Amino acid sequence: MADRRRAIEEIWTARGRRARVLRALLTPAELLYRVAVGARGKLYDWSVLPAEDFSVPVLSVGNLTVGGTGKTPVAAWLARLLLDRGVTPGIVLRGYGGDETMVHQRLNPGIPVIAAPDRGRGIREAIASGVGVIVLDDAFQHRRAGRDADVVLINADAWSGPPRLLPAGPWREPLRSARRATLIVVTRKIADRSTVDDVKRALANAAPRVPLTTLQLAPASLTSTSTGQTLPLQALQGADLTAIAAIAHPDAFFKQLTELGAIVRPASFPDHHAFTAEEARSIAAQASTSDFVVCTLKDAVKLESVWPAEAGSLWYVSQRLRIEDGRENVDRLIEDLLSSTP
Repeated sequence: MADRRRAIEEIWTARGRRARVLRALLTPAELLYRVAVGARGKLYDWSVLPAEDFSVPVLSVGNLTVGGTGKTPVAAWLARLLLDRGVTPGIVLRGYGGDETMVHQRLNPGIPVIAAPDRGRGIREAIASGVGVIVLDDAFQHRRAGRDADVVLINADAWSGPPRLLPAGPWREPLRSARRATLIVVTRKIADRSTVDDVKRALANAAPRVPLTTLQLAPASLTSTSTGQTLPLQALQGADLTAIAAIAHPDAFFKQLTELGAIVRPASFPDHHAFTAEEARSIAAQASTSDFVVCTLKDAVKLESVWPAEAGSLWYVSQRLRIEDGRENVDRLIEDLLSSTP
């Protein structure tokens, strides 16, 4: 499975002749997929396919691509903003892989988190628990569940020019589908300003009337999964790290660590990988000479239960979200959503 995923991603992103030929061969399938996506969208636009309405406001956080854009941390952050305004949110998600559910529970203890492949059923269950607003994690394409606002994320780290739809590229929908959004958020970990500007220009052409915010996901601190001890990022300066990442675009995480002055020994796995105890022991043995073994929170919630005690601490790098521009658009989104709260 891992080799297959890497082969697919190479077709999508590589610039060599073989990848270009394969993308060209996949163009007819891409065109068929584009037609199917467009037809489905029109059926919802024309209300031929119905969307279920709910008794509390619903905020959807999603994207246009396969793979990570920061949906889970952004959805958790928006839920926290709503909670700070005095309204208890419920987070509803499909729960693929299990890790997003655990990450939400770790980031926002006390906020109800409901995993349900049927998002409508999950929303109804959350409403029954007494929440005042729903945050849907990864539901932009799940239009059967009605929503009052849509936040769409675009990952600048993965931007490579004109989008190619499945199966020739990682895009679920064309860029112009962002016109359905209430707010577009361009996320980045390591992308430079010129790349962010390229993304913003493309969005200005594709969805010129939709407000836009840019957001950086940056390392904040180190936390031990066994003791809860925290360390400042300065502890990584000059340190030898074994860095584990089972996420989309793991190279961005590794580069963040390198930019902190660490010597990074990367260990990447497929997105949502379920670590076994044997794999954890193997990683720990290979990392026996490292100063730290670090991972993302998404990996830590799965690894911590199988990490061998004799291997010492497993640390995760927490992320902080920093609005770089467009804060007023986030404030307006929250205000408008709360104004529709019963």
